[in-house]
Amino acid sequence: MADIIRLLPDHVANQIAAGEVVQRPASVVKELLENAIDAGATEIKLIVKDGGKTLIQIVDNGIGMSVTDARLSFERHATSKIQKAEDLFNLSTKGFRGEALASIAAIAHVEMMTKTETDEVGTHIKIEGSKISSQEVAVVPKGTSMLVKNLFFNIPARRNFLKSDQVEYRHIADEFHRVALAHPQIAFHFYSNGSEVFMLPSTDFRKRIVHIFGRKTNEKLVPVHEDTKVVRISGFVHKPEFAKKSRGEQFFFANNRFIKSPYLHHAILGAFDGLIKPGTHPGYFLCLEVDPGTIDINIHPTKTEVKFDDEHTLYAYLKSAVKHSLGQFNVVPALDFNQDPNLNTPYGYENKQVTTPHVSVNAGFNPFQEDTPTASRGGGYTKTSAKGWENLYEGLQVNKQEFEPSTIAFESEEINSTIFDHEKNQVDAVTTTFQLRKKYIITTIKSGMVVINQSRAHQRVLYEKFLKNITIKEAVSQQLLFPLSLPFSSGELEILKEIKDNLCAVGFVFGEINSETVEVKGVPVVVVESEVQMVMDQLISDFQMEISADSFSQSDMLAKTLSKTLSVKTGEFLDQKSQIALVNDLFACKEVTLSPFNKPTYITITENDIDRKFI
Repeated sequence: MADIIRLLPDHVANQIAAGEVVQRPASVVKELLENAIDAGATEIKLIVKDGGKTLIQIVDNGIGMSVTDARLSFERHATSKIQKAEDLFNLSTKGFRGEALASIAAIAHVEMMTKTETDEVGTHIKIEGSKISSQEVAVVPKGTSMLVKNLFFNIPARRNFLKSDQVEYRHIADEFHRVALAHPQIAFHFYSNGSEVFMLPSTDFRKRIVHIFGRKTNEKLVPVHEDTKVVRISGFVHKPEFAKKSRGEQFFFANNRFIKSPYLHHAILGAFDGLIKPGTHPGYFLCLEVDPGTIDINIHPTKTEVKFDDEHTLYAYLKSAVKHSLGQFNVVPALDFNQDPNLNTPYGYENKQVTTPHVSVNAGFNPFQEDTPTASRGGGYTKTSAKGWENLYEGLQVNKQEFEPSTIAFESEEINSTIFDHEKNQVDAVTTTFQLRKKYIITTIKSGMVVINQSRAHQRVLYEKFLKNITIKEAVSQQLLFPLSLPFSSGELEILKEIKDNLCAVGFVFGEINSETVEVKGVPVVVVESEVQMVMDQLISDFQMEISADSFSQSDMLAKTLSKTLSVKTGEFLDQKSQIALVNDLFACKEVTLSPFNKPTYITITENDIDRKFI
């Protein structure tokens, strides 16, 4: 039998490795930013074009590389970070496997310009698909400049799987935020399509957070600090009243490296238990410093998932530190059992002697006694004459014949009857309905009865209505007397800009949009002014969880989110007309049986089904 096992060529092996290291343009940004930090840079510039598909450039003022190092850095497993296997268990740098540059060079056009401080001239290398096209001497400043152009140019299938420029840019911005937050002592500059996005000076952690997420973030932050033998915890958490529907502002850093840890996230939720509403998420920016030997960061190619040696102890310390900070800064109510009682004593009576109060009683006081000077002096009581008491009731006579019991208005439950638009022909279609436990609407049909889930039915009605408005762009909007100014982070603003056209199609009217706030001048008819912030937060949360590239998916997701947020909920009382209108609107939809989330809207119970229960 002929031999069938053979070694793969280097360019094929590099492309396979690139599949693990480079998933999208944001992966390239992450690797190159970490290399610049490991090079000791104090100022880093990030330049992207077309969401990183056309150009990604990282310029740093680090130590640079010599001619030999520059050439060798593009070889597989070439690294300056480790020398032996034991170094993997005591890492203090970002990258260490030596696969990043080789993987990037295998799937893109790469140019490197670098120079050390001692060299007079630098090196300029051009690589296309793992093949070096040129290497020459160049006059460049100290540091390194990496240009990555035409990502996945030789793998069309991978390039076709990339999302839109806006979505890819959002991923790049997320990676930039993570790296910039982890290293506030480094100055960062971020440019996209020729415009400046961020200019972050070297500062402390709190100011870096404010520079990235806006000035209004400063008032939301509660400092957290705990120093133990196992871990040193520092950073900030948001106050409970600023919890959001989205999970955007949640950052864990372990030894200056961004990590994802559902286990530690659960500890934060435990600390906020009872302080935030269900379905909302607290924001936090927490840095954990542990012994490098007690953490394994090489269990995932992206190095964002780590393994701690003693996670249970870390969990307890983290939960306790956050709870302590919330209580220490009077964010949560607390009972002080050690309060000094002297603090409750008025200062004017502090040095006075305590005297027993004296009560004088007139034993001869008689309230039925005639008004005499003696009686007045004894009890201070003067009996007034009751003469003319009938005058007190003048004008209050009631004609008994005018009183009718039917005119009495009894207090009833609050009725939300403005949810539906009633039309006479729709109300006449169904004559009788009954609401069961403020959850189901029951009506009769020829064969029996229909039990309708009021929330799911209203979701279906609103979903088709919003989807139609987005398609034909003829939605009705109600103008606000006083425009709303809603605060958002830079990442949330990018999402809103991306879906702005679809929001306008359903009835939203926007004014000025700056770097921190959005002005809302009009809202759809079904949206209450007090719910605008909640609706926006829910939209951003859904788009962050399920990023859409094409306009149809965005329209569908927008219609689903609005229908879920604005639909009548379980537990809301509906009057008879609203019940009938909902039933008629539901059966006028194109899809009647399912809600927008593929759950049944109603069930039918036939007369035979009822008869079987009595057998």
